Amino acid sequence: METRNTSVENAKRCPDCGADMPVEARFVTWCAHCEWNVDPGGREPGYGRIEELRRRSARLHAEQLFADVLRDAAARPRRDVYAVLAFTTALAVHGITLGLAVGGLLLVVLGWSTGVQPVLGVVLLLAALTLRPRLGALDKNVPALYRADAPQLFALIDEVAAAADTTGVHVVEVDADVNASVRTFGPRQRRVLRLGLGLWEVLTPRQRVALLGHELAHYANGDSRHGLVVGNALRSLDGWRYLLAPSGKRGLAGLVDIVLFPPRAAVHGMLILLDHFTLRATQRAEYLADRTAARVASSAAVVELLDRLLVEGSVRTELHRRAVAANTRGRPGTRRGETVPEHTLWEDLAAHIARIPEREYERLRRVAALRGHSVDATHPPTRLRRRHALEGERFEGVVPVDERIWAAVAAELADVRAAAAHRIIRDQVDRPAP
Repeated sequence: METRNTSVENAKRCPDCGADMPVEARFVTWCAHCEWNVDPGGREPGYGRIEELRRRSARLHAEQLFADVLRDAAARPRRDVYAVLAFTTALAVHGITLGLAVGGLLLVVLGWSTGVQPVLGVVLLLAALTLRPRLGALDKNVPALYRADAPQLFALIDEVAAAADTTGVHVVEVDADVNASVRTFGPRQRRVLRLGLGLWEVLTPRQRVALLGHELAHYANGDSRHGLVVGNALRSLDGWRYLLAPSGKRGLAGLVDIVLFPPRAAVHGMLILLDHFTLRATQRAEYLADRTAARVASSAAVVELLDRLLVEGSVRTELHRRAVAANTRGRPGTRRGETVPEHTLWEDLAAHIARIPEREYERLRRVAALRGHSVDATHPPTRLRRRHALEGERFEGVVPVDERIWAAVAAELADVRAAAAHRIIRDQVDRPAP
């Protein structure tokens, strides 16, 4: 086959259209003209039935919502009929939980004449306890940073929050995931930002500002799905779904599955309804969060951040590969797991991701469009979020990027970075490759 020298290793002809295709060993060979082999995997991994329904519903309304948001980008989520229905459905879910608690208490207190009723009452009380609304708590398995631990990081978060028209957070949790999120916890609903180093470490400073702007904007936008009433109702329904899941066995267990089919169907129905009622407002909140991130960091930084989300699989694969290497390249006098310096893991990961060429990002963008890729079922398709950042109002960013500040932030994160690297090298090797 005819080849020619290119900026990469070599090139070859597309078997379908004959166009030249650059070839590089690390990446998929594909044709930009006819899209031959653009998606050798074929489709996204399978999801559960509820997750598939959520994603299908999100894709169904994606284009219309995108057009609405692009036309009226500055508008915040409105209290429409769907918001009222979502709140009403959530109250009904909590009402059922309360009914279980009251019914169980009455059976325990008043049912001693039979002996069976108190047992049933205890079961109902346990179910109500499991499904009760929760105020949230810090994850004991994840390192938590407070202002005294990382004053420069919190000062940066405060600056981004002010630019996003909200306030900062009380705690920063740091783990090794390829993600970031915000939530609240406790009776006073204190704010928590969780930073996944698998994402944070492969971003440039400007992209990190965009990430912070996006996450903190969720506090400003008031996404009902993360609220105390609706959010807890969704968690309760997920709990019900877990408790009522069929065993798939025969005999008495199979008979129980049949008896539980009506409540199981009702739970599924309420979960789908609540998803439907909250979907539009939740996805609109994501667009608004992207717009806020653009205003804080720049539109270009948001576009770059969204592209970085497409290489999540590469990040996970590289972390696993380095963990395996750390546990197989032995040196005399060292223990297993201590063969590769842990302090270089994040720098090596960032360098690896930085070497991904633009052509590979273009392929991933096309794959995302073909598969309808989104971060999860509550997010709009990534391709539409990218279009929104490109075609909507353009911003240059208002939070400056000071290298001295980022050096100070890196120093404050040094201990948790080292601890996370140690856990990855110690534990990741025991897991299958992504």
